[in-house]
Amino acid sequence: MSVADGGGGPKHVLVIGAGIVGLALAFRLRQGGAEVTVVDPAPPGEGGASFGNAGAISASSVAPLAMPGLLRQVPGMLLDPAAPLHVPAAYWLRAAPWLARFVAAARPATVARATAALDALLRLATEQHLALAREIGAAELIRPNGQLYLYRDRPQLAKDAAGWDIRRAHGARVETIERADVVSLEPAVSPAYQVGVFLPDHAYCAAPHRYARAVAEALVRAGGEIRRDRITGITVADGRVTGARGEDGTYAADEVVVAAGAWSARLLAPLGYRIPLETQRGYHVDLPASGVTLTRPLIPADRKVFITPMEGVLRVAGTVEFGGLDRPPSAARANLLYDDLAAVLPQASREGAEGHWMGHRPCLPDSVPVIGPAARMPGLWFAFGHGHLGLTGSAPTAAMLAPVILGQPTNADLRPYAAERFG
Repeated sequence: MSVADGGGGPKHVLVIGAGIVGLALAFRLRQGGAEVTVVDPAPPGEGGASFGNAGAISASSVAPLAMPGLLRQVPGMLLDPAAPLHVPAAYWLRAAPWLARFVAAARPATVARATAALDALLRLATEQHLALAREIGAAELIRPNGQLYLYRDRPQLAKDAAGWDIRRAHGARVETIERADVVSLEPAVSPAYQVGVFLPDHAYCAAPHRYARAVAEALVRAGGEIRRDRITGITVADGRVTGARGEDGTYAADEVVVAAGAWSARLLAPLGYRIPLETQRGYHVDLPASGVTLTRPLIPADRKVFITPMEGVLRVAGTVEFGGLDRPPSAARANLLYDDLAAVLPQASREGAEGHWMGHRPCLPDSVPVIGPAARMPGLWFAFGHGHLGLTGSAPTAAMLAPVILGQPTNADLRPYAAERFG
């Protein structure tokens, strides 16, 4: 079956970006009958956060990062170099407009809208990833073992009550457990953590990069095309998008999807879109011989990191650092992850750990990604800005957006994700 363009032939869709969001969408578009080309300067899953993320698939992560009371935390972000969220002094002025929007997004009405949008997008994420992994022949990568948040005591847990209440209100199973149950799930956890919150309906991906490659390979087997090129501009004729130009060639298309993660705003600025997309740089360290066995991600609430049992390694991933797309990684930020690991799993060995990885999370002030058509530019579509939930949101975004691009009947309401909400 093919989806016809205006001339009766198969509709040709160009997807800019070979991260997990773009790849999942391209795969669903190809399944729906479109001719699909994916273009990215890096190999599939290697150019952005898809390569080295924490692997979490968090269907109930519907509370936005900006929550009431945020303003009190901003001084710490600016002044403490070891804070989980840090803005280097040299980047203060650059980050200030985004941070102002971020603080404004913590208003209760904005939080309620963001929560509803995230819930509508993510609530079936675990099931959608399990289905996608089966279809591409990589079912072993998605492990529905839940996630375990760790707290030192009940007073610390009480500080996060608003976020947990939001999840429960949207139907999430959230189980508060005592130390004995924490140890029954994960015996290696330090006795410093006496309380846990277990999310049984969450999952994780044991190899995010391999997952992205597997989607890419399935796309190619199905007849899709992946090209290595850096897109430098989107082409327009008579008020309609006609494709894109790259450093190595031009790409004609009936529809163009920008799924370039943290680089998306740069591509869209020449078309008049001023989208407040900021990169929150995240790091990971991998331990190939930790000596610790886990069966699910651990998230110490006081550390704001994920400790995930990946294929062949134990990964510690997290921290949030502002710094844009061009600043070099900070080894000091990456090394903080070892302290986080020691707090939770003091017996874990660092033997064989080499270097670190840094990736760019594409973050919007209200935590809601931009998904859907460009209201001012026919033929242009958006699928970016998933922030800390890019892996989680990839399969759901593909399921939501692909039918709309293909002109198929759908009940999806894309208005909460519109780029035009930023003016």
